[in-house]
Amino acid sequence: MAPKQRPRIGITMRLELETERFYLARHYSEAVEAAGGAPVHLSLIPKPDYISAVMAGIDGLLLPGSDSDVDPLRYGQEPHRHLGHVVPEKDETDLLTLEHAERQGMPVFAICFGLQSLNVSRGGSLIQDIGSQMPNAIKHEQGAPRDRHSHHVRILDGSMLRQLADADSVAVNSHHHQAIETLGRELVATAWASDGLVEAVEDPRSDRFVLGVQWHPELAWERDRVSQALFGRFIEEARNYSSRSAARREDIVNA
Repeated sequence: MAPKQRPRIGITMRLELETERFYLARHYSEAVEAAGGAPVHLSLIPKPDYISAVMAGIDGLLLPGSDSDVDPLRYGQEPHRHLGHVVPEKDETDLLTLEHAERQGMPVFAICFGLQSLNVSRGGSLIQDIGSQMPNAIKHEQGAPRDRHSHHVRILDGSMLRQLADADSVAVNSHHHQAIETLGRELVATAWASDGLVEAVEDPRSDRFVLGVQWHPELAWERDRVSQALFGRFIEEARNYSSRSAARREDIVNA
């Protein structure tokens, strides 16, 4: 039996301001490859023609974490005193890739900062600094070791995440000082920390796969069953998208 074709997964990179280098932690690509995908790094070049060209060869979009914060002006707020640094190239590139994925119905998996970008792209807003704006929150910046599970999340019954986790609560790692404040369009919260912060979202429309989590499954995929299930489902959806796209192209050629 021939091996399954690897869908191409676009992963937006980071920008190191001090050295002006694009970079990305290895864990995202390794988790994608292990799940059966072919990772493709997307440079932070926020030009629509570049984004259209590079996304034309992509079957799924992975939005990773970042050490930057989404610019609050993008969701109509002034900067909080504890806002971290902002990278316009990161914000704009993520938003452009999300626009393309939305138009094409392309599968999207968003992690941590990526979840926040997804929410802002749909018109939602963010809590700019959990520690100062939510004094009763649990600790969401756990520190090292980064792959350690530090708190539990409660999962919505009937959600895709509930199906993948096969449990109503799972333990996760936590590395963020921002969080969802108001949900964006076509997004449903499907997991929460004990302090009420949203930890996962899904797009409820049946014609697409869009899933975002606030924790980092790429850090735990080698031994964590839920992390493996998340990446596995994403790659499966990307493979299905690739097959549908190929069928559409063939129909156009034969028309």
